[in-house]
Amino acid sequence: MARQLKRKVRIMSKKKHFTHLTEDERYSIEECIEHGRSKVYMAELIGKDKSTIAREIKCHRKRTYECPLPIECTAYKKCEHNRQCPSDCPDYIPFLCSRRDRSPGACNGCNKYRSCRFNKFRYTAVHAEDEYQTTLKDSRMGADLTTSEAKWIGSIIAPLLKNGLSPYQIIQTHPELHISVRTLYNYIEDDTLHEVAGIMSMDLRRKVSRRISRRKARSYKKRKDNHSLIGRTFKDYLTYTTENPDLPIVQMDTVYNDVTNGPFIQTFKFIRTGLFLAVYHTDKQAANMTQGVLFLESCLGKQLFKKYVPILLTDRGSEFCDADGIEMGSDHTRRTRLFYCDPMRAGQKGSLENSHIELRYIFPKGANLYSLGLTGQDSLNLALSHINSAPIKKLGGKSPLETTKFFYPDLYKKLLSMGIHTIPTDKIILRPGLLKLTQH
Repeated sequence: MARQLKRKVRIMSKKKHFTHLTEDERYSIEECIEHGRSKVYMAELIGKDKSTIAREIKCHRKRTYECPLPIECTAYKKCEHNRQCPSDCPDYIPFLCSRRDRSPGACNGCNKYRSCRFNKFRYTAVHAEDEYQTTLKDSRMGADLTTSEAKWIGSIIAPLLKNGLSPYQIIQTHPELHISVRTLYNYIEDDTLHEVAGIMSMDLRRKVSRRISRRKARSYKKRKDNHSLIGRTFKDYLTYTTENPDLPIVQMDTVYNDVTNGPFIQTFKFIRTGLFLAVYHTDKQAANMTQGVLFLESCLGKQLFKKYVPILLTDRGSEFCDADGIEMGSDHTRRTRLFYCDPMRAGQKGSLENSHIELRYIFPKGANLYSLGLTGQDSLNLALSHINSAPIKKLGGKSPLETTKFFYPDLYKKLLSMGIHTIPTDKIILRPGLLKLTQH
């Protein structure tokens, strides 16, 4: 084997700059990792720089095992804290693995792989090639715009085009658009701004073209960073929950009626007790959803949050793309594990979708939520109190609050401090007039 690799080194010793790694080269990297070769050796083998090899392995290696300890500590066998290490533990000795953390950068071929209790990573050519092809295609698809950004650009350029100005003149006059002339031409010629502003390629003063007979469906969304999906797909979720069957599961989503003006409701469903919580937002950006998780953590406390929200399952909406921000705390310790459903598979979090039906009794689709009285977290908590007080057949005729109070009294006390309380059955209201009736 060593003789064959040396022969490859002599054949491929000349570096190939500005070219992407091929599938065969990725198989060569995987083979070298299995035999414990250094990154310098791999770089000479396939004719690349060692920094290219380092980035390739770091970006495409997959976590195959997660350390059950809060912190990777070498002294875990003699731990005096029952292996629940605080971030400022005086006995903490960081675990460092030269093979995993330095060179070659993955655990393939390690003779301690089965017995090691720390985080494990494997690099496989098939997985790396699939991720590379997905990124290569997704980065070139669609317009890098949200719906609101497309409307804003269209509102500026539409009257100027009708007055006979060229895209170059528009860009010179409005540098706040932050796009090039070529990009603006592409938006106009590809009908990107047609539906939101009525702009067509015929609006260009020197453009001669036929009108497209069939309107093409287009979606406006920011390009997704698919790195957040690595190790967090629904398949990974099934594997993780099978390995950890005792951990409770919480499903997460967003509910709204007006995507432009809001408000937006970030919802959480505690599967074991049927408890339904939500956080009020005025915007639907990724930062807001991350703050919603932090708000829930601050209400429950760090210890109870880790106890009752160790797993979060959500869809692939762009508002949940900040996976690291949701999972990791400010002290760089993991607060929860985030997983994503498969595309167009809302049924994979069907329990939460059923709770949305009850929420829609109070906040029906198409209604102005502000006019219904939804103006903040307090009014939302009132609606949650009525929803969580209603008896559920699957809970044996008990309500989610009753179930939570019986099985998890520490969690129930936190709900009372949040402003969520039990409503007598005869006084439960699940109608759009709930908030207005309680205000009078």
